[in-house]
This record gives sequence, C-alpha cells and structure tokens, in this order.
Amino acid sequence: MTTLQQLQTMDRATVLHPFTHAKDYAAGTADSFVVESGKGVRIKGADGTELIDAFGGLYCVNVGYGRTEVAEAIANQAHKLAYYHSYAGHTTEALARLSDRLIKMAPAGMSKVFYGLSGSDANETNAKLVWYYNNLRGQPRKKKIISRERGYHGCSVISGSMTGLSFYHQHMDLPLPIIRHAGVPHHYWGAEAGESEEQFSKRRAAELEALILQEGPDTVGAFIAEPVLGTGGLIPPPAGYWDEIQAVLKRHDVLLIADEVVCGFGRIGTPFGSDRYGMKPDLITAAKGLTSAYVPMSASIIGERIWNVVRDGADQVGAFSHGYTYSGHPLAAAAANACLDIVERENLAENAEKVGNHLRGQLIIEVGSNEFVGEIRGVGMLAAIEFVADRQTKRRFEPTAKVGARLSAAARKRGLITRAMPHGDILGFAPPLVLTRADADQIVGIVSEAVKEVTEQLKRERVA
Repeated sequence: MTTLQQLQTMDRATVLHPFTHAKDYAAGTADSFVVESGKGVRIKGADGTELIDAFGGLYCVNVGYGRTEVAEAIANQAHKLAYYHSYAGHTTEALARLSDRLIKMAPAGMSKVFYGLSGSDANETNAKLVWYYNNLRGQPRKKKIISRERGYHGCSVISGSMTGLSFYHQHMDLPLPIIRHAGVPHHYWGAEAGESEEQFSKRRAAELEALILQEGPDTVGAFIAEPVLGTGGLIPPPAGYWDEIQAVLKRHDVLLIADEVVCGFGRIGTPFGSDRYGMKPDLITAAKGLTSAYVPMSASIIGERIWNVVRDGADQVGAFSHGYTYSGHPLAAAAANACLDIVERENLAENAEKVGNHLRGQLIIEVGSNEFVGEIRGVGMLAAIEFVADRQTKRRFEPTAKVGARLSAAARKRGLITRAMPHGDILGFAPPLVLTRADADQIVGIVSEAVKEVTEQLKRERVA
C-alpha cells in the first residue's frame, strides 16, 4: 500500500501545479496536502486533517462535497453512454435537457448554448463569437474587446489577456493588443473625495466611453465583465454602475459579455448575476456552479442578437467551424442536470442570500471595528475583508508584510480554508451554497481568532 509520504514524493516529482512555487514544491520546502474526501462544506486530508472549505474549492462546489445523487447520475450515464461527440448535430438526452433548462433559466433574450470544459475556454469561444458575428455582418474592424482592471476571465491566451491582474501577464507575453482594460469599479479605493457611488459609477462609465471613442467605436466589438468582481477582490458593483455602463455600450453598438463563472447558479442569490443587476448580456460565460465542479464543463450562452446573424450567415459560410472533442460531454451534462436539480430543490439561491447576509453581518460585528479592517463587503454567498495599515487614511500595508497570506495561514491552522486575494490584503470567502448559519458562525469564530493573532503581530512589528 502506498503511504502518504510516498504519494507526496511521487507528486512532487511529477506534477507541475498551478499557482505554486515550482522550485520550492519540487524540493519539498512548500507544503503538500493530499485531499482524500469531502462532505458538505468540509474536506478531509489523507493525514486525517479536517478543514471547513470557506472557498468552495475555487468558488465552484456550490452544492457541497459528497453529493451521492450527482455521483449516481454520472455513473448511470457512464453505464449507458460514457461519451459521444456533439459535432454534426449529434446529441444526448442529458445535453438536450440541460440546454433547454439553461435557456429557460438565463436572462431574457438568450437563444443557444455552446459547451466547453472551463471558464477560460468559454471566454475564448466568446471572443471568437464576437469576431465571427462582426465579420458576418460586414464590420471586420470591430474586434477589440474591453475588459476591466482586476477583472478575472481565465488564464488561456485570449481569456488571460482579458484578465486584468498583472501577475497573469508577466513572463507570458500577455495581454494581446486586441484587448484593452477600463477602470476597476471599486468605490472604496477609486472614489474621489465626497463622490457618491452613483457619481463614481457615472465617472467610470464616462471613462469607458472615452476609451471606446479613443480606440474608435468601429473597432470595439465587446465589453466583458463579471457582475461582481471575483478574484480581483470580491467587489460588488457600486450603485447605478450597470445602468450607466449599458447605456454607453448601447450608444456605440458594443456587445456585452457577462462573465457569470462565479456569479451564476445562485451564488449571489439569483439564478445569474445579470438578474440581480439588470444586465442584458449578448453572451454569458458559465462554468463552476454549472456542475459544482463534479465534472469539468463550461457554457457560452448566446443571445438572439448574435444567433440570428450566425444562423443567417450559415448559407454563405457553411458550418460553424468551432468546437472541442469534449463539447457537451454526456457525463458532464448528467452531472450538471443533477446539480441544478439540487440547486432548485433545496432553494440554494435563497440560502446563499440569507446565510451569506448572516456571515457578513457577523464578520462586521466580530472584526469590523478592528483598527486594520478597512472594508467588509460582499453579496450573496461572497464576502471579503480588506485590511489596511491605517483605516483613516486608507494607507496600504507594504506588500512585503504579506498580511493577507498571514491571515489565511492563521485561519488554516485553526481548520478553515479562506483565500488571500491578490492585489491587496484581502481575506476572501465563497463557501458552498449549502452553508448553514451554524457553519457561518464557526467560520466567523475562527476568523476572529486569526485576526486577533495577526493584529497582535502587526502591533508588535509597528513598535519594533
């Protein structure tokens, strides 16, 4: 029988892990944690360690770990038909049923679904659809895509260029010049003195319009954005933001791509984030909660505006020449249907709203008055605590202090997985949507102790 140590040695010798210090991990000086099982909001390591996963994997295990009904749906489909492609009109019952429910679930005006395996590849698909659409309608220059600073849209070539976080670009020759970036809609950091959220939203929209005019409206094809910024800091939009932004896009015939990879399927209390903020997207990017990560799957949900052009252009250009071997994979479709059944049956969107509000409310009570807490924010089952060196002046900590990482580590040793978010000292939370109030209270208790520990360290360092 292979021992835990043997497994870790084997892994270090053979796996290039994402977002891991390659040299330290291979040398054995960075931690290795073998995950063995999971149930509800908790995972268990092969060493017996049990952890509350307050980040739901990577915002994705919406229905929680260990749902046997999802495993059974996958197994039943595998026994019947494990694979067939979806090229040239081939389909399965699971895929047809999933597509029908997604169009019915999506905001009004959506028409078709194209499938992939990750949010990254779905955004590659969406970029190609923007280009294809504009070529077919005789606007071949209208190809640039505007994203936002601190937006996250994946880490492949085009999706990685769309992402507005610099460490995804460094040493990777990104972003490509066809992608531009507009300002981040974070009132806490971006507002001018005395500027209301509504005024800030108008300014961000005016800046977007100025960028479109600078580039030339005849060259800008789409604007891509998450309804709520995810990896960029778990930042809900300021009041009035989406109304202002959509008015600009409409004036200049610019498509809206709603990246719903994090927000979709109930995480922020509605079926899609677009529903909550009155967004009317032309394309929707979906993944993560679609299958709760039980099987890889993504979806590009295509609006009627684009579909009509694609349909009418088919006589001229022939088949739609895009697809993957695993597009619409039967096992993934079966998993997605089982997960969405759970989301609907257990009212998980409603639970995300109620328990998420409770989680943030208790965080405000327990740590909101801490001298290093600048902002506690979130929506639905998303929450973030942003730490600053001086809350009166909003002075940041020096990056070398690694305050966010220290807080995450302090929580981890107490049995809680949180995430130190990039571009700031931010502790992020995105638990499974099955989180209970009791679970939330336990999370808050651990966070409170972790904050106390790091606060005492920071005070000692300040005196020294």
